[in-house]
Amino acid sequence: MAMTLRLDDDETTALRKRADLESRSMQDVARAAIREYIEHHSRADLIDGILDRELPRFAEALDRLAQ
Repeated sequence: MAMTLRLDDDETTALRKRADLESRSMQDVARAAIREYIEHHSRADLIDGILDRELPRFAEALDRLAQ
């Protein structure tokens, strides 16, 4: 599926410079950045979910350790 990404002038300039430095297209750099963002946030969401489920089980032990 295609989509249009609208960037302001500063964002376009920064993206163009990064793409030139890496000898890649602006599209490749943008797609890689999007993949990295999604991967990072998906991992963080997974960890947050696990902590929300598991921390209450250990709340009393954690409280005792803190004293």
